[in-house]
Amino acid sequence: MNKLVIIFGGDGFCGWPTSLYLSKQGYDVVIVDNLSRRKIDEELGCKSLTPIQSIENRIKAWKDVTGKIIHFELEDISQNYNAILELLKKFKPSAVVHFAEQRAAPYSMKSQFQKRYTINNNINATHNILCAIVDSGLDIHMIHLGSTGVYGYSSVGLEIPEGYLKVKVDVNGEYKQMEIPYPPHPGSIYHLTKTMDSLIFGYYNKNDNLCITDLHQGIVWGTETNETSIDERLINRFDYDGDYGTVLNRFVMQAAIGHPITVHGTGGQTRAFIHIKDTVKCIRLAIENPPKKNDRVKIFNQTTEQHSVYELAKKISKLSGAKIRYFVNPRKEDRDNTLKVSSKSFLKLGLNPTKLNEGLMNEIHKIASKYENNCDKSKIICNSVWKKDMIVDTIGSETPIT
Repeated sequence: MNKLVIIFGGDGFCGWPTSLYLSKQGYDVVIVDNLSRRKIDEELGCKSLTPIQSIENRIKAWKDVTGKIIHFELEDISQNYNAILELLKKFKPSAVVHFAEQRAAPYSMKSQFQKRYTINNNINATHNILCAIVDSGLDIHMIHLGSTGVYGYSSVGLEIPEGYLKVKVDVNGEYKQMEIPYPPHPGSIYHLTKTMDSLIFGYYNKNDNLCITDLHQGIVWGTETNETSIDERLINRFDYDGDYGTVLNRFVMQAAIGHPITVHGTGGQTRAFIHIKDTVKCIRLAIENPPKKNDRVKIFNQTTEQHSVYELAKKISKLSGAKIRYFVNPRKEDRDNTLKVSSKSFLKLGLNPTKLNEGLMNEIHKIASKYENNCDKSKIICNSVWKKDMIVDTIGSETPIT
């Protein structure tokens, strides 16, 4: 297999450590990014807790410490279709990995501007890549980072299968079995784009026989991988604010700086999780195990465990002594939910999951403590609400809010 891979969005929270990991594994890596996440930092007035280098310095540092070269192209793939097509023709990758989407649900709900930006950026980027693959005439496997959030967070009790659901339908009084895509139930504009991505993948797979893998990923925790830890110039970003910070990382950071742990509502919301070290491994496994020719879109649930928000807060409170404080939920969602997600495919391919443990939480705590002076405490509380008539709670309560 040609081991050249293009990473769209390779400067981001998941894209950067994936680029380094694949380079270390012997892949030739090309990063294509418009650096929009850095521009959003400026928009929100909130930088990464960790001091991330420019993309040029990152790539130079990687060459300095490993001798390996990562190529970088500055392009906005949601706007410049011809650039994508020319890049595919120039590099002739065996696979492309698509991280180039606005990734935060709260940011996508912030205002009409962010809603429209998220739809335009995410959907255009996805469609442009697929269209360019067809136009290029090359045999390219596309791997897309999706979200378990496309399934929704209801309490059906069913273990959610990997993308497809077996159902029985009544055909003239006779029940016949068929397999359909699992019914989507997005809970934000961001998750809506991931759902729309799935439909676009299904069409291009059916119409043009494209080879596509869609990874429905859980919430990522942790911040560093073996590769990003080699040199401080390679450090990964650490988001802690109310829009971009992922829940576990936020909680550990809050405990590290002496801020109350911010739980929304009752904390009864159950979510799927995966460590950043497993994210990069799953991408490699997906690249190396593409669907067979003429197979349907392959869907993996890229998650290793499920926890309720309150369970996480309690664990961190016990470890750190930090107090838990409850805030009115800015999201429009069920007060509580159960969630069971099947993730057998990656286990069969050899993934040894990194489970939530004290050591790794302490690792995040040390990073947060080291860079706590970079924290702007005014950015910790989430101020993006799902509807205009919902309040932004900046005070909180000592008891769960129902």
